[in-house]
Amino acid sequence: MLSEIVIIVIRGVAIGALFSIIAMSFNIVHNATKILNFAQGNVFILGGFAAYFLANQAGVGMWLAMLIVTSFGIAVLVAAQGWLTLLPLTDTNEQNSWLISTVSVSVIISALLLLLYGPFSYTVQGPIPSFRVMGIKTPGAFVLAIAAAIFWYVALRLFLRRSFIGLAISALSQDMDAARAAGLPVQRLQLLAFAISGAIAGSVGFMVAPVISVSPDAGLRYVLNGFIAAVVGGIGNNTGALIGGPLVGVMAMLTAYKVGGAYQDLASLIVLVTILMFWPQGLFGRAAARKV
Repeated sequence: MLSEIVIIVIRGVAIGALFSIIAMSFNIVHNATKILNFAQGNVFILGGFAAYFLANQAGVGMWLAMLIVTSFGIAVLVAAQGWLTLLPLTDTNEQNSWLISTVSVSVIISALLLLLYGPFSYTVQGPIPSFRVMGIKTPGAFVLAIAAAIFWYVALRLFLRRSFIGLAISALSQDMDAARAAGLPVQRLQLLAFAISGAIAGSVGFMVAPVISVSPDAGLRYVLNGFIAAVVGGIGNNTGALIGGPLVGVMAMLTAYKVGGAYQDLASLIVLVTILMFWPQGLFGRAAARKV
């Protein structure tokens, strides 16, 4: 019984760390633009495909080099997507075109992967070997998942609080009009936020490719659970994302173990509804003022 609990917790926290990563990539874009980029799930999967084609079974040195190249390439791609998303919004983000454009980009990425590589799930070999916990074989990439979530949380916290550019991006979340009036290059900062979100999702997708489904249709599950983790923790709050992801992951793993894998997403939605019933702004969210 104890071994079952340990395995459920370890695997749930590791999978939940991936949801936290997606949630944090949601948050940095949302704080800078008030937009939720629903293409993040397929951006995450792009990192997995990059690992398969560029660094599958590669040595540690080559793996690290390809990780850096992939992160930069996907960051540029997502920045371009951000430019297209922001283009029709002009001076306001109250229009709904961003919802259509981000979902459209997600569908386009999935369709292109399907056309190019077929409806198959690809296997990737990672640089960290498996290890045993309570006699149960556990993929080494789970360690990378947890480490990546902690790394990006700390990196984003330091960047947004200690650097001038990070403080400028944080200012956008407080009052975009005031930031514009103060002379901040708002659109450039927003595009940078998109690029950072792409680097986050793409790099982690590359790192954990051995334990995710590297297939064209896998992005939907990750964007759904990442969005749930972001809402549970409080949209825009990375501390909430870091906690909300493992919470959703452990519940999903418990459901898969006790009931069946087909009910994992249902369990995630139940967690979402339960949290919002008692904390409508999420665990760490704050009520937003609205002009009337």
